[in-house]
Amino acid sequence: MSKKPQRTPVAASERVRLEIEFDKPQLLGPLFGQYDQNLIALEGQLGVYISARGNKVQVEGEAEATARARDVLTGLYNRLAHGGSIDAGDVMGAVAIAADPSLDGLVSAESGMAASASIRTRRKTIVARSPTQVRYIEALARDSIIFALGPAGTGKTYLAVAQAVSQLISGSVDRLVLSRPAVEAGERLGFLPGDMKEKVDPYLRPLYDALYDMLPAEQVERRLASGEIEIAPLAFMRGRTLANAFIILDEAQNTTPLQMKMFLTRFGERSRMVVCGDPNQVDLPNPGSSGLADAVKRLDGVEGISTLRFSSREVVRHPIVGLIVDAYEGPPQDG
Repeated sequence: MSKKPQRTPVAASERVRLEIEFDKPQLLGPLFGQYDQNLIALEGQLGVYISARGNKVQVEGEAEATARARDVLTGLYNRLAHGGSIDAGDVMGAVAIAADPSLDGLVSAESGMAASASIRTRRKTIVARSPTQVRYIEALARDSIIFALGPAGTGKTYLAVAQAVSQLISGSVDRLVLSRPAVEAGERLGFLPGDMKEKVDPYLRPLYDALYDMLPAEQVERRLASGEIEIAPLAFMRGRTLANAFIILDEAQNTTPLQMKMFLTRFGERSRMVVCGDPNQVDLPNPGSSGLADAVKRLDGVEGISTLRFSSREVVRHPIVGLIVDAYEGPPQDG
């Protein structure tokens, strides 16, 4: 049996106490989490002490932190009351968003998230879990070309696919084009068995996985067969003009400057383009020749093009992934 974590009250000096009363006791189980793990996460992030009795919750701590904890709890409760669900990642994301001064006025107490910081697809509604994700979702709905830079696990590709699927469902684009460089880590397609599709599919699997998370399987298969959704290696983009499409390039750090120029110039009328990559994970023989870094520098300040940079602190997978990213980006340890 798991042992319930212990919580320590904040110091008695300069302490503020707030009380929140919830009118649907059946929602308090998922709100608090198993063994109150969501409350414990709030305490750890905000430095407050939370106690619950019946349908009332008391929050004690420094005034600003206490108010943030109240807003997060109220927002998450309202999300549950409207039929949504929450997990530990939602709790941490809500805390991070509420604590970001640049998002003041954007966070709704009714939903616990920033206005317009969600994407609705057929299978689920995806909600921003970090301040940069809030800005990214806004850019996905606004700008023509978006560069999303940062480590694995920050939601760059996943949110781009979600926005692409949402726009396909709404009819604002006619098709999705999802692409990745097919040569990574020194491996070449000729060494892989099978025909061309069998050779490239392993490289494109993360894009398939995201699609199946957003749409029922039969819709994915039907739209792939009809050409509404196209998943192809970057080399297949040469010579095309992609109009009325949502185009995503994943793992863009593994393009050369010429490949990146080729891809960006595929942009057509009524289209949107997202370029995702991690500048610290370049698999090219010469890491300094990445087309992603080159494009971001060249296009800085161009109207209609935005760049979002995620950090390891915004990894939305298991928290240990962020620590691993930090360890690899720092200097190697002796011994």
